[in-house]
Amino acid sequence: MRIGIGYDVHRLVKGRKLYLGGVEFEDAVFGLEGHSDADVLIHAIMDAMLGAAGFNDIGYYFSDKDEKYRGIRSTELLKQVSILIKNAGYSVENIDSIVVAEYPRVAPKIDEIKQTLATALGINVKQVGVKATTEEGLGFTGRKEGIAAHAVVLLK
Repeated sequence: MRIGIGYDVHRLVKGRKLYLGGVEFEDAVFGLEGHSDADVLIHAIMDAMLGAAGFNDIGYYFSDKDEKYRGIRSTELLKQVSILIKNAGYSVENIDSIVVAEYPRVAPKIDEIKQTLATALGINVKQVGVKATTEEGLGFTGRKEGIAAHAVVLLK
């Protein structure tokens, strides 16, 4: 068994679609700024997976200097990380994650997010934990300037 942790943060900006856990928040006025779709939850999960396997972080594999990753959906990157993990002889046993956001309300989409992540990884939805919290108006997430995500992954 191997455990990895991941963290990511992106700034909220106007004029971008908002994706969290591979799910589009269609009514969102703000999206996340980044080279890819900037899905902080998936980025944190990928870093946790890579770390548990003893690999480099996602920037090593998917550089923001590489134009082929501009605008790419993070679910596609997650599938590539899943292949790396499987080729190293590991499988995802469990994911637990937290999205820290004052905006948008994440709770109504948690079941859809869990299913999207499970499908992308080829695992059972019961192996995926996703929670959402706010910081009660404190810090950059509390001021609605960005969204953060934390993830822990257990590989077997």
